[in-house]
Amino acid sequence: KYRQLTQTQRYQISALRVAGKSQRQIAAVLGCNSSTISRELRRNSIQGYEPESAQHRADTRRRGVLSSATSEYRG
Repeated sequence: KYRQLTQTQRYQISALRVAGKSQRQIAAVLGCNSSTISRELRRNSIQGYEPESAQHRADTRRRGVLSSATSEYRG
């Protein structure tokens, strides 16, 4: 089942990257697919991976999806 990354997991990704771990190693630690880590880093690495910024962007995307889904349904 798909679950979104939590803020804690984003901090773990950051720490493991600094420690020199590969995307596959990070995925194993977090218990998710390596493609999830790849996608997270690709979406949120502008000048390095910043977990605070990544969480903010994820929250913004989530709010955008929720607001567009509710605005389409007007019963």
